[in-house]
Amino acid sequence: MEEKTILIVDDHADTRLLLSAHLKAQYRTVFAADALQAISVALKERPDAILLDLGLPGGNGLLVLQRLQSNTSLGCIPVIIVTADDPRVAEARTMEAGAVAFLQKPVNHDQLMAALQKATGVH
Repeated sequence: MEEKTILIVDDHADTRLLLSAHLKAQYRTVFAADALQAISVALKERPDAILLDLGLPGGNGLLVLQRLQSNTSLGCIPVIIVTADDPRVAEARTMEAGAVAFLQKPVNHDQLMAALQKATGVH
Protein backbone atom coordinates (compact mmCIF):
# COMPACT_ATOMS: atom_id res chain seq x y z
CA MET A 1 0.00 0.00 0.00
CA GLU A 2 1.29 3.42 -0.92
CA GLU A 3 2.21 5.70 1.95
CA LYS A 4 -0.22 8.58 2.45
CA THR A 5 1.13 12.14 2.45
CA ILE A 6 0.08 14.71 5.04
CA LEU A 7 0.71 18.44 4.54
CA ILE A 8 1.39 20.18 7.87
CA VAL A 9 0.76 23.93 7.69
CA ASP A 10 2.01 25.81 10.75
CA ASP A 11 4.23 28.87 11.16
CA HIS A 12 6.05 27.38 14.18
CA ALA A 13 8.83 24.92 13.27
CA ASP A 14 8.52 23.19 16.67
CA THR A 15 4.84 22.45 16.02
CA ARG A 16 5.57 21.13 12.51
CA LEU A 17 8.26 18.81 13.91
CA LEU A 18 6.05 17.64 16.79
CA LEU A 19 3.15 16.82 14.49
CA SER A 20 5.51 15.09 12.07
CA ALA A 21 6.91 12.98 14.91
CA HIS A 22 3.35 11.83 15.72
CA LEU A 23 2.82 10.80 12.10
CA LYS A 24 6.14 9.42 10.87
CA ALA A 25 5.31 5.79 11.60
CA GLN A 26 2.28 5.83 9.29
CA TYR A 27 2.54 8.83 6.97
CA ARG A 28 4.93 10.86 4.83
CA THR A 29 4.87 14.51 5.87
CA VAL A 30 5.49 17.70 3.92
CA PHE A 31 5.44 21.22 5.32
CA ALA A 32 4.34 24.79 4.73
CA ALA A 33 4.99 27.72 7.07
CA ASP A 34 2.50 30.28 5.76
CA ALA A 35 -0.64 30.74 3.69
CA LEU A 36 1.12 31.16 0.34
CA GLN A 37 3.30 28.08 0.85
CA ALA A 38 0.25 26.09 1.91
CA ILE A 39 -1.45 26.46 -1.47
CA SER A 40 1.72 25.96 -3.54
CA VAL A 41 2.82 22.86 -1.58
CA ALA A 42 -0.71 21.42 -1.79
CA LEU A 43 -0.69 21.91 -5.57
CA LYS A 44 2.75 20.33 -5.92
CA GLU A 45 2.36 17.41 -3.48
CA ARG A 46 -1.37 16.62 -3.72
CA PRO A 47 -1.47 15.45 -0.09
CA ASP A 48 -4.02 12.94 1.18
CA ALA A 49 -4.91 15.30 4.06
CA ILE A 50 -3.87 18.70 5.40
CA LEU A 51 -3.27 19.70 9.04
CA LEU A 52 -3.90 23.45 9.05
CA ASP A 53 -3.16 26.01 11.76
CA LEU A 54 -5.43 29.07 11.83
CA GLY A 55 -2.84 31.66 12.89
CA LEU A 56 -0.61 32.02 9.83
CA PRO A 57 1.42 34.85 8.33
CA GLY A 58 0.31 35.83 4.83
CA GLY A 59 -3.36 35.09 5.45
CA ASN A 60 -5.10 33.17 8.20
CA GLY A 61 -5.92 29.49 8.07
CA LEU A 62 -9.61 30.15 7.43
CA LEU A 63 -8.65 32.00 4.24
CA VAL A 64 -6.37 29.09 3.24
CA LEU A 65 -9.22 26.66 3.88
CA GLN A 66 -11.55 28.72 1.68
CA ARG A 67 -8.95 28.86 -1.10
CA LEU A 68 -8.40 25.10 -0.91
CA GLN A 69 -12.15 24.44 -1.01
CA SER A 70 -12.65 26.70 -4.04
CA ASN A 71 -9.80 25.11 -6.04
CA THR A 72 -11.14 22.33 -8.25
CA SER A 73 -8.05 20.16 -7.87
CA LEU A 74 -7.58 20.75 -4.11
CA GLY A 75 -11.16 20.98 -2.85
CA CYS A 76 -11.44 17.23 -2.30
CA ILE A 77 -8.45 17.08 0.10
CA PRO A 78 -9.67 16.69 3.70
CA VAL A 79 -8.51 19.53 5.98
CA ILE A 80 -8.09 19.08 9.73
CA ILE A 81 -7.76 22.29 11.72
CA VAL A 82 -5.06 22.19 14.42
CA THR A 83 -5.10 25.40 16.44
CA ALA A 84 -4.71 27.08 19.80
CA ASP A 85 -7.61 29.43 18.97
CA ASP A 86 -10.68 29.37 21.20
CA PRO A 87 -12.69 26.36 20.02
CA ARG A 88 -16.01 27.99 20.97
CA VAL A 89 -15.45 30.51 18.17
CA ALA A 90 -13.13 28.78 15.71
CA GLU A 91 -14.61 25.29 15.53
CA ALA A 92 -18.01 26.25 14.13
CA ARG A 93 -16.48 28.69 11.62
CA THR A 94 -13.96 26.19 10.29
CA MET A 95 -16.39 23.28 10.11
CA GLU A 96 -18.86 25.47 8.19
CA ALA A 97 -16.00 26.41 5.84
CA GLY A 98 -15.36 22.75 5.02
CA ALA A 99 -12.88 21.34 7.56
CA VAL A 100 -13.43 17.66 8.38
CA ALA A 101 -12.15 17.87 11.97
CA PHE A 102 -11.04 20.40 14.58
CA LEU A 103 -8.22 19.66 17.04
CA GLN A 104 -7.07 21.88 19.88
CA LYS A 105 -3.37 22.45 20.61
CA PRO A 106 -1.59 20.81 22.30
CA VAL A 107 -2.79 17.96 20.13
CA ASN A 108 -3.74 14.65 21.69
CA HIS A 109 -1.96 11.88 19.73
CA ASP A 110 -4.93 9.50 19.73
CA GLN A 111 -7.35 12.21 18.56
CA LEU A 112 -4.92 13.25 15.82
CA MET A 113 -4.50 9.71 14.55
CA ALA A 114 -8.24 9.02 14.68
CA ALA A 115 -9.00 12.20 12.72
CA LEU A 116 -6.39 11.34 10.08
CA GLN A 117 -7.51 7.74 9.80
CA LYS A 118 -11.08 8.91 9.25
CA ALA A 119 -9.98 11.59 6.74
CA THR A 120 -7.67 9.33 4.71
CA GLY A 121 -9.47 6.01 5.07
CA VAL A 122 -6.37 4.38 6.59
CA HIS A 123 -6.82 2.12 9.62
